[in-house]
Amino acid sequence: MNINISKEEAIAATQLWLEKAVIGLNLCPFAKAVHVKKQIRYVVSSASTPEDLLKDVLHEFEVLAESKPEKIETTLLIHPHVLTDFLDYNDFLEVVDAALEDVELDGELQVASMHPQYQFADTEFNDITNYTNRSPYPTLHLLREASIDEAVAAFPEAEMIFEKNIETMQKLGHEGWNALGLAEVQRDKK
Repeated sequence: MNINISKEEAIAATQLWLEKAVIGLNLCPFAKAVHVKKQIRYVVSSASTPEDLLKDVLHEFEVLAESKPEKIETTLLIHPHVLTDFLDYNDFLEVVDAALEDVELDGELQVASMHPQYQFADTEFNDITNYTNRSPYPTLHLLREASIDEAVAAFPEAEMIFEKNIETMQKLGHEGWNALGLAEVQRDKK
């Protein structure tokens, strides 16, 4: 992984992925509105240890909790220099969930996970369905639970999103994914 990546490059790659994959393939039907309204906060952590990253996570919990949803609806905390191994990253998610409870924001905020090596349980590494959560860099997605509840209430059959995403990715296949122009970003992260 390129450790000389600038914050601007990390944000640009993440925005491209969001636009082409997440919004373009409609992997998250709620993403387009917050993207268009510029309500996504992009933060690139310079942390090189999990401990330093946790400090950034706690700060971003506070920023999101104290901000009005019209200003910041959600935060993408991109951390290109730490937890680049998916298993280490996955273990860290338990630390993040515990920290959310410690600061008494569980029930108000939640964290979703994206990683260049993302792998669902019981899948092979290159299974195309893993790409639904494969971001250019390890990323923690901080969300407001109230916003999720509102979005789910407004979206018919929200519980079917995961199954629809699997179907979308299987139809797309690796060739279709590569045609999005995101494959190079993913390949660089292995």
